Amino acid sequence: MEGLHLTADCFMCQCNPALLIEEDRLSNLVRQTTLQAGLTIVGEKFHGFTHPDSSPAGITGTLLLAESHVAIHTWPERQAVTLDVYVCNFENDNSAKAIEIVERLVTAFQPQQVSRQSLQRGTPSETTKSMAIEYLSAHTAMQTQITEVVAEVQSPFQHIQIAISPEFGKIMRIDGAMMTSEKDEFYYHEALVHPAAITHGGPRTALIIGGGDGGSTEELLKYKSIQHITLCEIDEEVIKLSKQHLASIHQNAFDSIKVNIIHRDGFAYIEESSDQYDLILLDLTDPITANGSNLAQSCMTESFFQSCYQRLNEHGLIVLHLGSAFYHAERYQTSLARLRASFDHVQTFDVFIPLYGAMWGMAMAAKDAQHMPTQNYFQLSKQQINQRIQQLELNQLQFYNAELHHRLLA
Repeated sequence: MEGLHLTADCFMCQCNPALLIEEDRLSNLVRQTTLQAGLTIVGEKFHGFTHPDSSPAGITGTLLLAESHVAIHTWPERQAVTLDVYVCNFENDNSAKAIEIVERLVTAFQPQQVSRQSLQRGTPSETTKSMAIEYLSAHTAMQTQITEVVAEVQSPFQHIQIAISPEFGKIMRIDGAMMTSEKDEFYYHEALVHPAAITHGGPRTALIIGGGDGGSTEELLKYKSIQHITLCEIDEEVIKLSKQHLASIHQNAFDSIKVNIIHRDGFAYIEESSDQYDLILLDLTDPITANGSNLAQSCMTESFFQSCYQRLNEHGLIVLHLGSAFYHAERYQTSLARLRASFDHVQTFDVFIPLYGAMWGMAMAAKDAQHMPTQNYFQLSKQQINQRIQQLELNQLQFYNAELHHRLLA
């Protein structure tokens, strides 16, 4: 009876509207998707509903599987769909097949927002553990135990959850994907901020797009040279929950007089703004639909990178995460190619993020009208790095130092 139970709530679906009201069309999609994943159908029932005027309404459908079930409900008036897939893993591990079904169906409905849940079922009640799962691919996942969900909000943009993990303390999840945790946030935030800021040598102004947990803002405020930070986070609910629950990460950075918070789409802000910055940090959610969120997609295009180039001062830098070079190879290489087409110098590096369960790729890119040789642009000696750390009064670091800088860039 041990198994994996997955749900997905799809909102603002952009698919053909007929898929939400025609029984044959919907049942064929669900049936073919399930067979392609390699599961065994032993029965099925789909029922279409109608409004009082006899016009078509939504559909409820279920496939009975030898491995358990696939269920679906559509709400055409809300452009919404709920998916429910449960597979038994007693004799064979069918988890990858369940994940494949959910991913294929979500892709077919083309939702603008998705809320996902994952539950491991079938262990005795005295040992039952709620697990938060980070899907790195359809076949590989990292998971950690959750003892309590302390806050959960469905914002106009995404599903946000604050939970407690024995390993990581409080964690933030967005659309089912891990974002940050109290115990390991410094691996990500210090790697995102300090290699680029130290390479610059004395950043005074910075723009953070995303970054609603406040971790990257807190790291930038450690620089005595910083005079102004613009934090552009589209979803004010992320900042609201971070203020309430993640103070150990942001250290009340939101309240600094140096920080200006703007709730705007990052792409629109870059296009419309005339402000110039020494640093631009893209502290974004994953720009891939596997986690159900596409808020970050527009901020990973070549046109967006070119707009960022125009917003940077001379010798300014942009820094961003690229995902895993192993698990997200296509996304990684595509983003990197766009970055190289837009900036004069690009440097990649990798850092292991425990919460994500993988080596995570990052990149910093520089604007340099003087066109210094690329091979020399990011090469700072350990002595230079230590001097800049001292001059900038960069204190209270948990991870970053001169030795690590060289290891990251090796």
